[in-house]
Amino acid sequence: MTIQLSTNGNIELVGSCTVDDAEFLLQALLTNPGITVDWSACESAHGAVIQVLLVAKTRPFGKPVDTFLRDKVGPWLGVAM
Repeated sequence: MTIQLSTNGNIELVGSCTVDDAEFLLQALLTNPGITVDWSACESAHGAVIQVLLVAKTRPFGKPVDTFLRDKVGPWLGVAM
């Protein structure tokens, strides 16, 4: 699983997040209102994962490994790089 709950209370996106990770991310966001998402270790993310972040109005923090996520997707999510 590339989406995990960290010990410090964040959701971490790690490695290549696949379509299968979108459901876990959605459930984690729904059961933990106000939780933050760290995508600094994210190498890629399926469109479904990005859609969950968009719909949840979640602004991830950190600088993702992938330049497309950082330069193109980040602004959609309201992330200033």
